[in-house]
Amino acid sequence: MAQIVILGGGESGVGAALLAQAQGHQVFLSDQGELKATYQSELSQHQIPFESGQHTLERILQADEIIISPGIPEKSAIVQAIKQQGISLVSEIEYAARYTNAKIIAITGSNGKTTTTLLTYHLLKEAGYNVGLAGNIGQSFAKQVLEKSFDWYVLEISSFQLDRCFHFAPDIAVLVNITPDHLDRYEYKFENYVHSKFRIFQNAKASTKCIYWGDDEVIQQYQSLIPAKTQKQEIRFAPGKGSATITDDEIIFEAGKMQRASAPIQGPHNAMNMSAAILAATAAGVTWADVTKYLPTFQNAPHRLEPCGEWNGVHFINDSKATNVDAVYYALNSFNKPIILIIGGVDKGNEYAVLDTLVKDKVKGMICLGTDNTKLEKHFGHTLDRFAQTDQLETAISQAMEWANEGDIILLSPACASFDLFKNYEDRGDQYKATVKKLTHGK
Repeated sequence: MAQIVILGGGESGVGAALLAQAQGHQVFLSDQGELKATYQSELSQHQIPFESGQHTLERILQADEIIISPGIPEKSAIVQAIKQQGISLVSEIEYAARYTNAKIIAITGSNGKTTTTLLTYHLLKEAGYNVGLAGNIGQSFAKQVLEKSFDWYVLEISSFQLDRCFHFAPDIAVLVNITPDHLDRYEYKFENYVHSKFRIFQNAKASTKCIYWGDDEVIQQYQSLIPAKTQKQEIRFAPGKGSATITDDEIIFEAGKMQRASAPIQGPHNAMNMSAAILAATAAGVTWADVTKYLPTFQNAPHRLEPCGEWNGVHFINDSKATNVDAVYYALNSFNKPIILIIGGVDKGNEYAVLDTLVKDKVKGMICLGTDNTKLEKHFGHTLDRFAQTDQLETAISQAMEWANEGDIILLSPACASFDLFKNYEDRGDQYKATVKKLTHGK
């Protein structure tokens, strides 16, 4: 019987605690924050001891193994103390994978991994597969391993989760892209972040399907990190040729082709996400007939280029999940109509120059929504005839409506975190949708 300590009492932590107990181990859960009442109740019901609002280091360091929440950074004092003691420190993904014989599709990337994961899961589920959805989305992987007997799992995996995966070996591993993000967790070294993402392939075998965007310059540069013996499937934009080839009008696979105009999600980035999901699903055995049957019924998660209203021929789009510059780049590239862009929030060290050409070509007006818009004003304020800033969401939308003509797009795509004015990106998106409804109702 091992002593297992869980650090972090969120969805994944509580699930890991339940699974560890079911394996016959002594379990203790510690959360420095305030544990939700529902989680406290669940732990108490299973007689799992826990602490909330503190970490008792002496008790934690008695562990034989520690399962850590991805939200706890490597540089934290608690992690440094654990590492000094040489105690095994793993993620919930690493731990739970030991106790399932199900096949696993694991998906990571800087942008688009949630869309790719949800679409892959949708295709498998609609095709009749006994499949679970977990990882950085949905219910705890560990809890599903404990309670359910799925034949397949589709897992969205963050770099933070991968950092504590050592033997995790998905049957199908997908890397959609790599752009700078979360560099504060990686000593502000992009190379460290890249190596973290490539851990998705670290235990790949000859039978492993490795799916990735072959045109991505970063992936090309580090491609030697993918074991040579694996079954590689590249996504390419024309004129390149891969297992999926994306042209201006269609996506071509070995099994068939699909028209981009009729796809349920639009834009070049979503063509890539769809390609990755379809390759993953067909690698799992889903037929091309089922792909073409069930692809049109897919609905993406909220806050990702989500249509949320129409008024006098003007379309409102909620892309609140776009919390970095690259996500905004993808969003602007998804429309061929004039855009009024609502941008801003808590800047994450953004470099906005990558947006300059798209802003010049597509954006007829920009409204900065945040408590401090200085950086955005300095970069874009002199380049646009229509430029405004506010810390009131309703004011931002009203101004956009004044500038808009029939056929225009009003796009919330912030490039920034939301914590200056909102609880999180979901709250920002929900308030945007509610305010759009309020302002357009009856007009």
